[in-house]
Amino acid sequence: MGKKKVVLIGPAYPYRGGIAAFNERMAREFLSMGYEVDVFTFTLQYPGFLFPGKTQYAEGPAPSDLNIVRCINSTNPLNWRKVARRIRKEHYDLAVFAYWMSFFAPCYSAIARGLKGVKRIALVHNMIPHEKSLLDKLLPPRFVKSMDGFVTLSKAVLDDVAKLDKCQKPKTWSPHPVYDQYGPIEPREQALERLGLDPQYRYVLFFGLVRPYKGLDLLIEAAANKRLQKYNVKVLVAGEFYEPKEQYIDEIAGLGMEDRVVIHDHFIPDEQVKDYFNAADLVAQPYRSATQSGVTQIAYHFEKPILVTDVGGLGEIVPNDKVGYVVYPEMHSIANALVDFYENDRFEEFRMNLLKEKEKFSWPKLVEAILSLIELR
Repeated sequence: MGKKKVVLIGPAYPYRGGIAAFNERMAREFLSMGYEVDVFTFTLQYPGFLFPGKTQYAEGPAPSDLNIVRCINSTNPLNWRKVARRIRKEHYDLAVFAYWMSFFAPCYSAIARGLKGVKRIALVHNMIPHEKSLLDKLLPPRFVKSMDGFVTLSKAVLDDVAKLDKCQKPKTWSPHPVYDQYGPIEPREQALERLGLDPQYRYVLFFGLVRPYKGLDLLIEAAANKRLQKYNVKVLVAGEFYEPKEQYIDEIAGLGMEDRVVIHDHFIPDEQVKDYFNAADLVAQPYRSATQSGVTQIAYHFEKPILVTDVGGLGEIVPNDKVGYVVYPEMHSIANALVDFYENDRFEEFRMNLLKEKEKFSWPKLVEAILSLIELR
């Protein structure tokens, strides 16, 4: 018998972002385990008027080690039938759908319904979005009905799937693996020099798209705490704003924080990610709501202490007071954690614990979780 064939369906190059990075890394793991793997991605992902950022597309060449096929139009039902026929014709054994928002539910559901004889597994990043609309009540049940099983990246999302799954289909969760594709751990001084940052300061990193639910305003307010001034702490914001930046500029000015917040307001390309994490003392995720986050797993790779709020599944993978902090999503709790970190010089203590803890978050474990739902091995 030949190799088992797997098709991964969702964002990949030339699209950028966390889900695309996840799919490409997962494809490599299937390949390393001996499977034949193709990634089917979009010819049209979002219509331009629905996309809040500057561009959906990555810079640089396509990955040379992956077969990425652009064939899915997220808005064209006739295309969905063609994609399903193509998957059937290629005789794939397994189709893994990367699901994270209800906009893609009609497209994914239609493709999945046309895949008789193919095992259909949903890899669910978010089932219920952070910023809900009417469509988020109507569309996700259709997607859930079209799948044969589910793998989520947190217990919180697993619970959300279970509420929608009336047929009690197989489902499990496996923690988001460590993102290990962004380069090596390097000396802080080198990273700061490349970023043009002053090494006499300490940096708390807020990384990723800036959206209301991510609580950047809470972090800025917490960092204004007078107890932190003697430690020369700055907030380093690295990411594209998906909401007006002016409100944050006004907050910074109102708090007198102009010289203590550094903003690099653009999408961070893959080759620069390492510089931001290597430059940081602590990675802060002051989210008001969440499920799980790839940012946490980049921090694990670079062995950086992590501050998260106790929302969604964030606290499931950040043991409090061991590799960082799990705090309430409010300013005082965040400020107290930052003060404790610098006042008690806890970087090395947390880093040593991170070395052990990150062993739990592997890509083979995620693939095994997917395969545990079907008979493919």
